[in-house]
Amino acid sequence: MTKPTSIKLDPELKARVEQIAKAQGRTTHGVLREAVAEYVVKAEHRAELDRATLDAAAAFDATGVHVPGDEVDAWLTRLSAGENVPPPPARCG
Repeated sequence: MTKPTSIKLDPELKARVEQIAKAQGRTTHGVLREAVAEYVVKAEHRAELDRATLDAAAAFDATGVHVPGDEVDAWLTRLSAGENVPPPPARCG
């Protein structure tokens, strides 16, 4: 079940949203609902990345296990080029 809510937009932003809705043959309401839903998904994803980063930093602090950045960059470059290569090995210390 949906519940109504309201937001206040400055006139310029409201006009931009209305322009997008008109160009897409949609309602302003539909554009705003989609925008809010997309924002929430992105914000949740960002929060999960932040948690994972903090967990990784804590694991590094506790163990010293890591993969040097230059090796990760080289690995990612090869993956991007279509090579099927294993990740570089982790090191301790």
